[in-house]
Amino acid sequence: MSMVIHTAFAPEQNAQLATAVDKARRQKLSLLEVLQLAEQWGAAGQFALSAELYKTWTAFNDQSPLLHLAFFNYSVTLKQLNDTAGAINALKAAIKVAPLMGQAHINLGRNYEDCGLNALAIQQWRSFVDATAEITPDKSVHRLMALQHIGRVMEGAGLLEDAEAALWQAIELRPDKPEAGQHWISVRQHQCKWPVVQGSEFVTKKQMLDSISPLPLACYADDPLYQMAKAYRYFKMLAGRPDPAHLNRPEPRRKVGTGQRLRIGYVSSDLRDHAVGFALSEVLELHDKSSVEVYAYYIGEPRTNDATQTRMKAVIDVWRDITTMSDLDAAKQIMADQIDVLIDVNGYTKLARTKIFSYRPAPVIVNFCGYPGTMASPVHQYIIADEQIIPPGNELYYTEKVLYIPCNQPVDRKRVIGPQPTRAEYGLPENAFVFACFNGMQKITAAVFTRWMAILTATPGSILWLLGGSDAVNQRLRDLAASAGVDPARIHFASKVPNPNHLARIAIADLFLDTFPYGAHSTASDALTMGLPVLTVPGKSFASRFCSSIVKSAGIPELICASPDDYVRKAVTLAKDKDALAQIRSSLQAQRDTCALRDIPRLVRRLEELYWQMQGERERGETPVPDLSNMDMYYEIGTEVMMTEVEFEDEAAYRKRYSDRIQNWHDFHPVPHDTRLWPASKA
Repeated sequence: MSMVIHTAFAPEQNAQLATAVDKARRQKLSLLEVLQLAEQWGAAGQFALSAELYKTWTAFNDQSPLLHLAFFNYSVTLKQLNDTAGAINALKAAIKVAPLMGQAHINLGRNYEDCGLNALAIQQWRSFVDATAEITPDKSVHRLMALQHIGRVMEGAGLLEDAEAALWQAIELRPDKPEAGQHWISVRQHQCKWPVVQGSEFVTKKQMLDSISPLPLACYADDPLYQMAKAYRYFKMLAGRPDPAHLNRPEPRRKVGTGQRLRIGYVSSDLRDHAVGFALSEVLELHDKSSVEVYAYYIGEPRTNDATQTRMKAVIDVWRDITTMSDLDAAKQIMADQIDVLIDVNGYTKLARTKIFSYRPAPVIVNFCGYPGTMASPVHQYIIADEQIIPPGNELYYTEKVLYIPCNQPVDRKRVIGPQPTRAEYGLPENAFVFACFNGMQKITAAVFTRWMAILTATPGSILWLLGGSDAVNQRLRDLAASAGVDPARIHFASKVPNPNHLARIAIADLFLDTFPYGAHSTASDALTMGLPVLTVPGKSFASRFCSSIVKSAGIPELICASPDDYVRKAVTLAKDKDALAQIRSSLQAQRDTCALRDIPRLVRRLEELYWQMQGERERGETPVPDLSNMDMYYEIGTEVMMTEVEFEDEAAYRKRYSDRIQNWHDFHPVPHDTRLWPASKA
């Protein structure tokens, strides 16, 4: 019987394979020896040799009690060879031999998912969950993974109710593991299920708070100290401390005063048709190429016929898609490109690659544009904002050095706007006063909705126009309106439409009602651009103050409210005083093309000044070191504070709550001083 040997390999490898295959056929080769050879060949990138050996060994050793492990490793090797179909067959064989082999079920589902077969993936994981209802320690790890994968895929598919149920099973199975909890909280926020955070007999509320990730936390509470401490813990979980062998210690290249251009790099998954992509488009076009050389590192999903990305590529000096690179290889690429100032445009948002920054691939690392808060990491040295978002005195909520630009929200003045529709086209009554909010459902809290119902109650005949969610979520909000004594027919929902049409329809509303504590960002600039006044309540955190920055930059600071009560009063007053509202709209229109919000050339000049300032500080050895002191204490105190949910609290009362608790800590055991609420004079 002849055997085909891969002649592409070196002669000694062919000989080694032939010997091993012969022994495998005669059942004289142990699985341990197979694994050792496969590891050796894999290290040399010769996965096809390993696959040939696994194929033979599994065929001729089918009585081995370790057969399922061989099939499993065979599947991994085939996946490395991009043979997904082969990997699926090998995993099916492993499961046939060992029906409760959890990792095989997990990987089989992942392979189906890679093929776009999400329903099959969920079915595979669900079969394992059903088969492991009687929990034992050896089954719980993979049962947990299966439930988490079911929840993740269902969440991505918009099946939020089903995702929530699967994730809750995972939480109650292992409440000490945060992964399922962070998705569960996000899913509930997107469904407007209140209270968002809750416990049960198996999981405490504190454990749920421990699991919430930084971005959903910003939607949940206006607590910048807790958000900072949460970000600190999140960075440690996501990135941690890299292997010392791979830690870069970048020295600055001398650029100031030399006539050389500063090399800047933007890292983002959103350099495409996305709110961040729209915001940065004109910024990238207006960079002074005699002063800066612009690199872009794309870490997002593949795009075809993406107008925003095409526009960016036309003006960026070097575009690199590093999506498929490992974090270390991506960092090495940035190092090789000799970037002077690296801008993290993702922060802790979807598809972020935070670990890339942990390798310190550039001498200067900046947090700007994509994430509304501090990174609280050892490597992010600067954050760029404006003085409305981070007023003087509020720097203590940020571990980075704060540098200021005129307005933190870049806009694209070249956005395409469709023809303005009539109200009838969107099913809105022609003569009613239309309150609108086009923020995502996850930003609507119980407190905000209560305020909206108070506004509708005080303005008979008015309606509330929201960006719609799923049918179930829309109905939930209608039911909540009815329970508040408001006719649910007064709640209207806007379906998703192409961006030019969305911009055009904004103008047919009368007043935009912002959410809190996480307000509108690009949505607010879109509304103001279209002439729609925006009413907002700033808090203390970045996300809660962003909208007030945009409103102020548009020239109508009178719409910035002092409290939720003030927000309700102003909304009701403007709905009843058409002349006052008309004056605001007229003022907004008169300032449209001259206000700070749309002065993008000025913003870009200031950005470049700041990049050069950072470079100068680096060259002089003055780069700031993030202050990460007492983070664990602020986290523990913040968790206590969060147990008492407060709708709104002024700065003085908020800081006193923390200071009093720090004093209690200090009375028990001396607390080292920091640059926040526990200065040396107290310590």
